[in-house]
Amino acid sequence: MKVVRNYLYNAFYQVFILLVPLVTTPYLARVLGPKGVGINSYTNSIIQYFILFGSIGVSMYGNRQVAYVRGDKKELTQTFYEIFIMRMVTILLACSVFGIFLLSVTEYHIYYLAQAVSIIAAAFDISWFFMGVENFAVTVFRNLIVKIITLISIFTFVKSYSDLTTYILILSLSLLFGNLTLFPSLRRYIGFPDIKKLSVWKHLLPSLALFVPQIATQVYLVLNKTMLGSMISVQAAGYFDQSDKMVKMILAVVTATGTVMLPHVANAFANGEHEKTKQYLYKSFNFVTALSIPMMFGLIAVTPKFVPLFFTIKFIQVVPVMMIESVVILLIAWSNVIGTQFLLPTQKTKEFTKSVMLGAIVNLISNIPLITVWGAIGASIATVISELSVMFYQLFIVRNLVDYQSLFLDFYRYLFSGLMMFLLLKLVDPILPMSWASIIIEIIMGLIVYIIFLIILGVHLIDDLIKIINKV
Repeated sequence: MKVVRNYLYNAFYQVFILLVPLVTTPYLARVLGPKGVGINSYTNSIIQYFILFGSIGVSMYGNRQVAYVRGDKKELTQTFYEIFIMRMVTILLACSVFGIFLLSVTEYHIYYLAQAVSIIAAAFDISWFFMGVENFAVTVFRNLIVKIITLISIFTFVKSYSDLTTYILILSLSLLFGNLTLFPSLRRYIGFPDIKKLSVWKHLLPSLALFVPQIATQVYLVLNKTMLGSMISVQAAGYFDQSDKMVKMILAVVTATGTVMLPHVANAFANGEHEKTKQYLYKSFNFVTALSIPMMFGLIAVTPKFVPLFFTIKFIQVVPVMMIESVVILLIAWSNVIGTQFLLPTQKTKEFTKSVMLGAIVNLISNIPLITVWGAIGASIATVISELSVMFYQLFIVRNLVDYQSLFLDFYRYLFSGLMMFLLLKLVDPILPMSWASIIIEIIMGLIVYIIFLIILGVHLIDDLIKIINKV
């Protein structure tokens, strides 16, 4: 039950941190237009590289290390301060490099400076600690107030394209204040460190080992927008970014299991319960498959109506981009389970690194011709290709470690149910008018059809859910 509760907390948190841009996106699309949205997307993609290099893999490494020692308060205290201090130093170095970068660019200086607050915010991000001790409630509720203030600030102060700098500052400062609000909750878990025994740099090399895959991951998360802004236009980067936001919001619900299960599996692995880690993998893989298939098909089905209603007709070019990119919902869900929930906590970091590096290389190679020919559509195709390569390679890596039959239990039943749902929506879609009511009707109909087919086909997840409900 603790895992289920933590999943719900983390799913809520992951969706909520994306809720502000989701709620404000229709407003900003109208106020800032494709150019304003594109400038924010492009400059933010550049800033993410400095945050990435300043963070040096601490999010994953810190989460895992805290999970290993959370039973010993003294060891937990030392571990937290060592990792936190190390990250502070590396973020300061990243800020210095950013200063040099700023002197070398000729445009968007004011926007880069506004975005740079996010680099400072990264130094105070200690969410990895609370994930390691499996307290997800604190990150949800502490940030709730900050995000609400952010939402109010955007609607109050951002009125036109000329307020683009203000908008970027609001987002950057919200990250900083949100991170600072987590510190009071530390007192429950840690005390004062033994300063003489602090060994900050012993964490550098193992953190860097996880930093390499994060670099690779960031390449095909951010590079698309950077290359679109450089090769095509900031508007093209904006089109891809709008699609990416919607897909990532849906993915947040699915991949929330990764953050929850990593410390859980790491703790089981540290205690020598190796068979238990495999059972966690099978159950988690089955669960995310059940979630991601209807989300993927559902988004593809409603996108032609959703985009013009949500973003306005100015962003109609987002439609094919989003329909193509929707495929990665299933692919990333699978690679998240195998990579984040199995390979990392069981200390198979090298294997995980190779998989995401392969994805980054495939993405980079694919991007150049595809973006040149098809712009934002090409970037979405490259994203799908890269995620396919990651997923297939990770399945190859674990071929001798897991049972494929247990891993893909009920997959074809989920796929069939999803296809039936999709066909129904395609039949109904032309009949219904272009309205939000129509989209809501389609979502409800699709969900009902999907669940009915799952029950008819007798998937094991239904029995598992009934058992959980009976326990409650």
